[in-house]
Amino acid sequence: MKKLIIFDLDGTLLNTIADLANSTNHALKTLGYPTHKVDAYNFMVGNGINKLFERALPEGEKSEENVQRVRKAFLPHYDLHNADESLPYPGIPELLKTLQADGKLIAVASNKYQAATRKLIERYFPDIRFTAVFGQREGVNVKPDPTIVNDILAIAGISKEETLYVGDSGVDMQTAINSGVTSCGVTWGFRPRTELESFHPDYIVDKAEEIARL
Repeated sequence: MKKLIIFDLDGTLLNTIADLANSTNHALKTLGYPTHKVDAYNFMVGNGINKLFERALPEGEKSEENVQRVRKAFLPHYDLHNADESLPYPGIPELLKTLQADGKLIAVASNKYQAATRKLIERYFPDIRFTAVFGQREGVNVKPDPTIVNDILAIAGISKEETLYVGDSGVDMQTAINSGVTSCGVTWGFRPRTELESFHPDYIVDKAEEIARL
């Protein structure tokens, strides 16, 4: 039986794509670069914001200097607007309350930068007692590196065998594999089911309530 459930944030707990897209487009437009449609960002997110900016920049402009310029324009805008359109996916608040009532430990492992990760969790899930809420932290490798999961396991004092990792992307499935924990892909997020299937996760679910029954 699983005692600890670790969730990805973007595309798993919250649909954040519109706010991410709007702030990235704001930064690109500010710097004179072309913008992208919101749904194009489904395939740009997932590896941290610097990788998002690199993917959003035009060919020939993907330098580290330009990534940092986009980041500088993005952060203040996103900090103000990261909850304009973002919402929990259907059934997620109820799932988290059910898991908490059943005595499960709940944690978040995200590649979103730490300040925004914590802000969004506190805003949308104020009644949930998370064991750990980790985003992208300075000096810590991003997912699919297993460090973020290992740090959560150390805090929770739970074994890998008793842990379920839930996410919507190949990055998440690879994170679970690299961490040695049970993997569960969700189909309501940013990436297609075929991407999840290519990593052969232990489970794939289509609705939030299915997670409680695993």
